Amino acid sequence: MELLPKRLELLHELLPGATVVAALINPTTTAAETQSNDLQASARSLGLDLHLLSAAAERDFEAAFAKLVQLRAGGLVISNDPFFISRSDQLAALALRHAVPTVFEFRAFVTAGGLMSYGSNLSELYRLAGVYTGRILKGEKPTDLPVQQSTKVELILNHKTAKTFGITVPISLLGRADEVIE
Repeated sequence: MELLPKRLELLHELLPGATVVAALINPTTTAAETQSNDLQASARSLGLDLHLLSAAAERDFEAAFAKLVQLRAGGLVISNDPFFISRSDQLAALALRHAVPTVFEFRAFVTAGGLMSYGSNLSELYRLAGVYTGRILKGEKPTDLPVQQSTKVELILNHKTAKTFGITVPISLLGRADEVIE
């Protein structure tokens, strides 16, 4: 389930006055082109000017955030990528330091001070992995198992970060949030 366009839509709902936004993509991943195309299509439909920023190593983060500030982007969407996921604390700290409203995939980003996350529920992902593991351990061949994806997504908002950025979170977004961190 590709959630990047939905993250951009939620960011736009939170920041309706922002017309320039950016997305952080890892260009070395096989999904980079698809992610970029999906985000650009979504940005066009929302009337947003989207700038794609690249980061393939930690040393690229500072340059990407500097470019983000230079562009005067109103917000940032971070693509789902294992490299970014493993550095969600660092990305949240950079988003706070540069005062850039940012949306990412997992709750850990928001608990680290990031503004918003929208993505799969990790507990559900682990449960699915456990079911698959159990079936394999009972003798089923992995190639015979159906492909499954988590269907449970969650929206997490950091209200404290929103206040720090001077953002008033719309009631409609607060009402849909699975969790609001004060």
